[in-house]
Amino acid sequence: MTQTNRRRGRKDRLNQATEPDTHPPVWPGVTGGRLKPLSLDEVQLVEEAALSLLETLGLSQAIPSMIERVMAAGGSVDGDGRLLFPRDLVQQTLAQARRDFTLCGQVPEHDLRIEGARVHMSTGGAAPGVFDIDTGAYRPSTLADLYDAARLVDEMENIHHFSRPVVARDVEDTAAMDLNTAYACLMGTSKHVSISITEPANVPAIADLCYTIAGGEAAFRARPFLTVMVCHVVPPMRFAEDACDVLEAAIKAGFPVQLISAGQAGATSPATIAGSLVQAVAETLAGLVFAQLVDPQVRAIFAPKPLVADLRTGSMSGGGGEQAILMAAAAQMGRHFGLPTSSIAGITDAKTLDAQYGAEKSLAVAMAAHAGANIVTQAAGIHASLLGVSLEGYVSDNDLLGNILRTIRGVEATPDNIAAEVIANVCRGPGHYLGELHTFERMKSDYFYPHVGDRRTPDEWQEDGRRSVADVARDRTRELLASHFPQHIPDATDRALRDRFDIHLSRARIGRQP
Repeated sequence: MTQTNRRRGRKDRLNQATEPDTHPPVWPGVTGGRLKPLSLDEVQLVEEAALSLLETLGLSQAIPSMIERVMAAGGSVDGDGRLLFPRDLVQQTLAQARRDFTLCGQVPEHDLRIEGARVHMSTGGAAPGVFDIDTGAYRPSTLADLYDAARLVDEMENIHHFSRPVVARDVEDTAAMDLNTAYACLMGTSKHVSISITEPANVPAIADLCYTIAGGEAAFRARPFLTVMVCHVVPPMRFAEDACDVLEAAIKAGFPVQLISAGQAGATSPATIAGSLVQAVAETLAGLVFAQLVDPQVRAIFAPKPLVADLRTGSMSGGGGEQAILMAAAAQMGRHFGLPTSSIAGITDAKTLDAQYGAEKSLAVAMAAHAGANIVTQAAGIHASLLGVSLEGYVSDNDLLGNILRTIRGVEATPDNIAAEVIANVCRGPGHYLGELHTFERMKSDYFYPHVGDRRTPDEWQEDGRRSVADVARDRTRELLASHFPQHIPDATDRALRDRFDIHLSRARIGRQP
């Protein structure tokens, strides 16, 4: 067989693997939560410490509307101007918080049911750069890169949610950047999208953009397909005033919100894993109290995302075991409170798709997912400690995430799966299972098959050019970027958006006629 024919055969197998299956081996919302790195006593200790911090220390720099709402609900301001949250108020917030809701796609088949320990994989990072697919060199990220990332993820069945992975550094004005970020993400994928918004003044335009796409404000409020991620604190235990204003405006506009605390251990949170966890939990709960006081029915996601530093240098280090166990513990606390929860995982320190990349990403993502995080952000594409994204990483990570999701699904030891009767029939008959109907029926429903991972013999691999997974993923990425231009937003709607807003991506760049 020629090298060309082998590659064609491999491409055929890849295409077959992407065909829809009525009984897939993995799916959005596989139930995790079996991993519990904290003992029951430790969980209670973390909760008590967080409640005590909120009650006795509180947070500084609360905005006036927050002070008014919290004080009306029983809070107070101490002599240092710190807003104190009585534990009764926090516990009431936890009791009344929404336990489940849907993060809608622009099309219903991409809806994500957020409840219990259902796990969904996501991008993320807000990186300032990309590793160019042609040169392999690091360069500043652009709006076009963001759009390209979205349309790649649109085709990756094991990346369920698109959180903004790169910053559009070629758009200097923050209002224009926020608006065009939302546009590029929403145009690039029909999956649920999450972005951040720089200033409260930028919220109305993004809301209007979403209302136009949805067909009206009421339609968007009924099926919101964009979440606003808000880092409402500047650790330690201090509110970010503009971000809190964004949070309030976003909730009033009908957006789901993700409440993020992202202290860095040893710098803006304690150096110990337990101390960093407690501070992040307390800061995130403070945001939840405010969010619920703004709207008791808010779709709020509990997202304590403390980060780890390499204390020898002070630089962020997201690939170590410390980050992995910290995120698993944060997810466990979300499950303890019964809240929709997001964890950050997969922040490898590797600079390219190599062994370090795979090892660090697998460790962190698997632990957060097995602990039951509803949304695992940074699970795909991001590397270089949140400084870069590789587009081909989405293609290779789609395999990695599929395998992780399969482990979350578990053994499923039932009488039917144990198949004792099949074992008996085979032992009394042919002595192998290759021809059994049971084997044929289960080969797709029980087994995940990689798209770019190589399972051929060494001889076949060598004859095919000894190409790495990164090489194969790069080729597949180029194919998708050349061919996949999502059309879920009608042409008329796109033209209406361009009439109302300053859209920077040209119609040609998104695969539309001028």
